Amino acid sequence: MNNSSWRLPVVVLLGGCLISLIGFGVRSPLGLYLGPMTSTLGWSRETYALAMAIQNLLWGLGLPLAGALADRHGSVVVIAGGALIYALGILGMSVAKSAWMLHLTGGILVGIGVAFTAFSLAIAAMVRVVGPAKRSLVMGAGMAAGSMGQVLYSPLAQSMIVDYGWSVSLMMLAMSALVIAPLALLLPNDPQVHNEQPMHGSVTEALVEAFHHRGYLLLTAGFFFCGFHVAFITVHLPAYVTDLGLDQYVGAWCISLIGLFNIVGSLLSGWYGQHASKKFGLSAIYLLRALVLLALLLVTKTEYTMYVFAGAIGMLWLATVPLTNGIVAQIFGVRYMATLFGVVFLSHQIGSFTGVWMGGWMHDHTGSYDLMWQAGIVLGLAAAVIHLRINEKPLARLDMT
Repeated sequence: MNNSSWRLPVVVLLGGCLISLIGFGVRSPLGLYLGPMTSTLGWSRETYALAMAIQNLLWGLGLPLAGALADRHGSVVVIAGGALIYALGILGMSVAKSAWMLHLTGGILVGIGVAFTAFSLAIAAMVRVVGPAKRSLVMGAGMAAGSMGQVLYSPLAQSMIVDYGWSVSLMMLAMSALVIAPLALLLPNDPQVHNEQPMHGSVTEALVEAFHHRGYLLLTAGFFFCGFHVAFITVHLPAYVTDLGLDQYVGAWCISLIGLFNIVGSLLSGWYGQHASKKFGLSAIYLLRALVLLALLLVTKTEYTMYVFAGAIGMLWLATVPLTNGIVAQIFGVRYMATLFGVVFLSHQIGSFTGVWMGGWMHDHTGSYDLMWQAGIVLGLAAAVIHLRINEKPLARLDMT
């Protein structure tokens, strides 16, 4: 057997969590660069927002391919190669002097790099070394690790921007992304699942079955709204905070707090998914998101209310992912989970593209983000309804004890 004996479950889980931490951490503070880069280079907010929107779209388009490659050949080469592309894209952003260069590097290359180092690939490898009863908890742990990256990287990136400038700061982020490559060696490279009877001869068969499952289609549609919320807030919240007249560090700490509270939210979501209906959990999360966004519009915006908002939205931030991933695994099994979740995630990233780009366009044309917050409320309510209609029961032939 090619997998080395030292790849014990604890080693695999540690490696997967570190990949999630760095991959998520490098990407999470990119919204902090919107202000200084557009100011220095004379770009509109829409110019920078379009680069981040392209990044999210390429992430979504690339993830099904990355998932299929990982399901067929293993995760090690896929993630290690993605780390190189990721670092190259961030490095290219640091020297971009034109909009097309920003869109190529920060948009296309970083998007592909993020797709091929995605936390879902690491999680798909992690769940292969644990039993079905622990999958939701492992997914929650992977998401929590990614959030810790957001906690650490956001204030650090802001400090580097202030001390060294945005260009040098991006170069440092690029060096950090390279660390993912050796960490990939800690993951098992065997794509087979040895504690589950294989039900499909190919990825194509798994996809055909999934696209004929109404619950999978509803889950895919509903994840669009999650992407809209998360990507808009990630990219535009720091600029929104400075528009309010608050210090730029407030935006950085808000992004960090979102990551911190997401650790709690992700772990609770993973725990909940082991004990109760995942679709009801998802519906509740989207409803609560809508209420939190409504509260933001109604309250007086101060440094402290923004911190409260960050904590509240952080609890609901990516708590959707363990439950969404869990429904996919629960219905179809984990043999082709990376591919099947990759397709669901493409919908998420189309929502991300829409939220990020529309946020920049809306601000440039109205001078405010208010309409974006209102759209987020409506979409949160819609998502709450959609997820209630999902049939999350395992397919009979996969329902094994």
